[in-house]
This record gives sequence, structure tokens and C-alpha cells, in this order.
Amino acid sequence: MRTGVAAPVLLAMTLCAACGEARPKNDSASVTPQATPATTLGSGESMLPVPDGKIWYKKSGTGTGTPIILVHGGPGFNSFYLKPLEALGSDRPVIRYDQLGGGKSGAMTDTSLFTIAHFVRELDSLRASLGYDKVHILGHSWGTILAYEYYKAHPEHVASIVFGSACLDIPAYEKRAQSLVATLSDSAQKAIKTAETTNKFDAPSYQSAVNEFFGKYVFRHPPEADLDSTMKMVNERIYNYMQGPSEFTITGTLKSYNVTGELGAIKVPTLYTVGEFDEVGPDLVKGFANKTPGAKYALIPGSAHITSWDNPTEMLRVVREFLAGVDAKK
Repeated sequence: MRTGVAAPVLLAMTLCAACGEARPKNDSASVTPQATPATTLGSGESMLPVPDGKIWYKKSGTGTGTPIILVHGGPGFNSFYLKPLEALGSDRPVIRYDQLGGGKSGAMTDTSLFTIAHFVRELDSLRASLGYDKVHILGHSWGTILAYEYYKAHPEHVASIVFGSACLDIPAYEKRAQSLVATLSDSAQKAIKTAETTNKFDAPSYQSAVNEFFGKYVFRHPPEADLDSTMKMVNERIYNYMQGPSEFTITGTLKSYNVTGELGAIKVPTLYTVGEFDEVGPDLVKGFANKTPGAKYALIPGSAHITSWDNPTEMLRVVREFLAGVDAKK
């Protein structure tokens, strides 16, 4: 992501910056952290010390069901676009947080920390600090990578998983994204080809092309205030390092990520959601669901990648219904 490329960067956020980094080793990702007191900021917001920094989180909700932690896309982005899901709080505590390096959380510039294992440890620090033994995990895009890897490291703490616009096979996603480029205007396709050939991604024509892609396949109805907040609090270095220069050319450390062959081992209730016009693609996500024992699948109509912006009513309905069903079987 580059300064001034507002839309392109956001895609990564939601997108699969999870592309293919080496998998976290069990010994580093599964270490249970000591619960650390958070600093209260007011209105349910707090700052929590975690390995290598401090993260911002907000706890909301009056319900008494099993808590849910929302894991945003990225990496290097923030959780503004997940705010509509706080409406789940009528049923249960809802935790929305910004991963270290983005949003309201502390800075992170050391590239040795730009790893899946780091973010898994961070998530477990949050859960432990809150005193939750079992939680539902809702991950979106890059967050689905973290949701899956967190489950792998700490299955005893996961009540269920919601994979929103799952990016669990990045090579397949990249192929899908490249096919969508072919649906753009001729001028946009030319600009993208030129930028990828010359390695110059700051050209206005390229930015315009990516904006065209975003308007079709990433978000169709973004709340302007939340979109502005999202873009102002992005850590471009993390995005570029882990994702790459664009949604169509993935060169970052996550490039080859693919756990499709492992989905059959998931033993907790699982829900997959995907937007009708999602860049990830309904067919790809439905394939993940078919490989996951007992998984549910929901298409969110009229929505692109960010379903919580494009059709929050339906997204909330299917997630709420799924979580209630899981809690009822406890």
C-alpha cells in the first residue's frame, strides 16, 4: 500500500494478506500468556500490554452468551469496518480489537514480528487478559488465517469459528483476483498491466484502476466516516511486507499460504460467509465449507468483500443464528 492509494490498501485489509507466510511453530504460537492488566480508557475501551507492544480493544454488549472476539483483515489495518457486528452484543460480550501496528494500537516496525505466530500470540494474550476460557472467533479475510491458526494452537479455547470471506488458499485467491481484473475497463486493465510490468504502483492511472476494482468487489456501500478512519490508521509497511504491491500481484511473506488440506480436521462448529460479489468468490468459499466437517455456508446477497458494510442486516442475522445454535448445544 502506498500513500494516497486509499482504496487499494483497504482491500488488503479485508483481503487476504494472509497469503502464505511460513506456518507458526507450535512452540511459539501455543504458549499461554500470563493475564496482564489492561489500562481502561472509558466507554468499554482499553489498552492491553501484549508481546512487543500494546493493543487497543473495545468490549461491548449486555448479553450473557459465550463471548466473541472479532479479528479484522489486513495485516496492518484495523477494526473500524467490523463495528456493525457489535450489534451481536445483545446476545453476548463482543470484543473488537486492532492488531498491533494498526488502528488505535501501538506501533510495530520490526519486520521480524510481521508473522502469523506473533498475531496468534497477541490474540491469546487478549483472551487470557479478559479471563475467557472459551470464545467464539470471527475472522474476516486475513483474519480468517488468524482464526484458523489460533484454533490450531489453542483448540481448547475455541467454541466455534466464523470464517468471513475466507482466505485459506492464497494461490487460488490470486487466480480469482486476476480473473476479476479482466472484467474491468480496458483503461484499468492497461494501467494495472503497466504498473506490474514497470513496478511503479503510484501512478494515478493505477490508483484509479484499483478504485474501480474496489467499487465492484471489495465494498459497495462503505460508511464514509468509517472508511476515512480506516484509511487514516493503516500501517503500510506491514501490508506491503506481508501482502505485496497489490491485490493482483502478491509477493509478500504470506504468498503461498494454503491450508485447504487441513480443513477436515476442524472439530468445532464452523460457519463460512461470503459476499455475492466478493473478490474471494463464493465458489472458493463454498469449497472450503464442503471440506470442513458439518460446516454451514451463507451467501450474503448484494455484498462485496466487506459484508459488514454492504449488507450488515443479513450478515448479523446469519452470524447471530449460528452462534445461538452453538451456545444452545453447550
